[in-house]
Amino acid sequence: MTMTFLARFKIKADRDADFVSLIAAAEKIAADEPGTLAYTFYRLEEPHGFAVYESFTDEDAEQAHQKNPQTAPLIEKMLECMDGTYTREYLYPV
Repeated sequence: MTMTFLARFKIKADRDADFVSLIAAAEKIAADEPGTLAYTFYRLEEPHGFAVYESFTDEDAEQAHQKNPQTAPLIEKMLECMDGTYTREYLYPV
């Protein structure tokens, strides 16, 4: 069963540019991962608000994405830019 969600979060005001500079590399790596169906970042209307739309063939593919040796360092740097934590909104097919 596919695993799809929208993760919303805020970025520290002084880290906005740092975060944005990591997005293209993260999206490019994810595009080549087997089992990753979608991985796209968006800027939200609220100041310093961002979201990432992620879709995987299953939970194992999502875990593989998190553990990908190319992705893990980028995710760590992105998390350092975050102001607080993130929330996931899971999306289910109708």
